Amino acid sequence: MVVEGQSRLLSIRTDITKLDVDAIVNAANNALLGGGGVDGAIHQVAGPELLKACAKLSGCATGEAKITPGFELPAKYVIHTVGPIWSDGHSNEDQFLLSCYERCLDIAATYHLTTLAFPAISCGVYGYPIALATKIAVSSVAHRLTTNDEIEQVTFACFNNEAHDHYEHEISLIEYQLQHSSRH
Repeated sequence: MVVEGQSRLLSIRTDITKLDVDAIVNAANNALLGGGGVDGAIHQVAGPELLKACAKLSGCATGEAKITPGFELPAKYVIHTVGPIWSDGHSNEDQFLLSCYERCLDIAATYHLTTLAFPAISCGVYGYPIALATKIAVSSVAHRLTTNDEIEQVTFACFNNEAHDHYEHEISLIEYQLQHSSRH
């Protein structure tokens, strides 16, 4: 439960597999059959049942998302999304990344989830610049929270201090804008 007045957006440096939320988001590959980074860590903690459930989903297109149970994770569900591989910034990477967040939030609304956690989608081996990715992540999630009161808390689970600093910066900008727009 979120304390009144507390931000619905939170950035913490943590292992996403340890978060007790309704759903964690997995930065997956198109096959959804496990991989490295966040994807590998989630599959390892969730156990072999996650791989079996993912195999039944027949993969996932870039920018889309699918859901499975969380199995051995503290989270009830895993929302798997496939972020874009950074190329040159002119290959619709921003639209694909935005779509990842939108599709995950659509699933959260469909399943009436109140708490969820995102990793820095596409910022690992997919090479998306963290500064650009956090702008898209925070602005898209903040925008959706203005129309969805059911989501109480969205956590950005950061893998290092650099990511955490970028998320904190973007969250503070959004909160500043919201405070000042509500005064006018």
